[in-house]
Amino acid sequence: MKIEYNKHRVEYLLSLFKMTGEELLSSINKDLKSPVTWEDIDSDEIELNYLKRIDKVFNKGLLYYYDPVVPVKDKKVSVFFRKESFTTEPNIGARKRVREFEDLKTQISAISIMSKFDLKRMLRTYSVEESPREVAFSLREDLLPVFSSDKREFLKSYINKLGKYNILVFEFVDTFNKKEKANIDGFYIEPNAIVLKRNQDALSREIFTLSHELGHYLLRKEDVDELDFAKVTDQNNELSDVERWCNQFAFYLLLGEENAKKLEAIAQYDHRVDYGHDLVAGISRQTNLSRLAIFTNLFLQHRMTFNDYSNVREELHEQYLARKEKEKLDRESRKAAGEKIKGRNPKPIQSDLIFDIYNYALNKGVVSEYEYCSALNIKPIDISRVFYEGSH
Repeated sequence: MKIEYNKHRVEYLLSLFKMTGEELLSSINKDLKSPVTWEDIDSDEIELNYLKRIDKVFNKGLLYYYDPVVPVKDKKVSVFFRKESFTTEPNIGARKRVREFEDLKTQISAISIMSKFDLKRMLRTYSVEESPREVAFSLREDLLPVFSSDKREFLKSYINKLGKYNILVFEFVDTFNKKEKANIDGFYIEPNAIVLKRNQDALSREIFTLSHELGHYLLRKEDVDELDFAKVTDQNNELSDVERWCNQFAFYLLLGEENAKKLEAIAQYDHRVDYGHDLVAGISRQTNLSRLAIFTNLFLQHRMTFNDYSNVREELHEQYLARKEKEKLDRESRKAAGEKIKGRNPKPIQSDLIFDIYNYALNKGVVSEYEYCSALNIKPIDISRVFYEGSH
């Protein structure tokens, strides 16, 4: 069955998502015996089944494609219109996540404006000419929560501490069966939103990502990032000034001044000091910085040779694999003993700031109870408890 539709809206979405026609066809042709061609799309009429497949990529709803108005490429709409390139080239899964949270950020901003909830920026803008180390030390007490070795609790407290400065932090989860997983760890979008990918097996990495994206917020420089230290090479001059600044800011923010002095007391990390393993392990436990992050920064500061750094990194990776194998064997042993091993998808952390905004908007009559429950993912029966007790 063919229907009329506005093909220019598909062209607009391709530019909005920075997708090529070939990428779109590749996505919608999965499991099709007779593949869709570009001629099938680039027409004033389209098979309804094809349009449904297109919308599975963009999630706009079928009515969107019937609208005769051709959208205008406004830089306010998306980071994809504002930036030509990114530190990490986002795949389709990542582009979908960016659009999802841009829409959510816009929705929350609109609700805040309508309900007169003040979301103004509370921290000044910094520049790459300023020392990331000194900026980190000056802001550490204000922006970091009280340390906890429970990384999940620390991350949650960290997100809520930033919320007190009107910084919206969102977390998303790519479940194991998700077809199009995002190839990024996080991103910052103007004016005040940071988005993190859940790193269930590497919470230290997620905490570092939050600190890195906070650096982007301070500089007011949008980007999407994959912060994988396993990919660091001896050719790190490819990093931009902004990325280098954000990495150093994140490192020193989590490290702190006292621990920085401890690391700097050793001039060179090599076999003569056993590569500083004991010192680095102790600092890692005190800061929620991974050992790999610390060793990576020692290498970037030219206090380890690349060969020494590579050997240490490989050793840490082997320890990680051994730990995961032990956990797997332990689960299998418990299961064989008759214990029921329950598995469930992790839920993303939701910032207290979002609860506060929606509580305020509900009180002002800006959102309905249905919208309130949908946004906060709560049951109608729990409205009173959430509204009066807050998110805590």
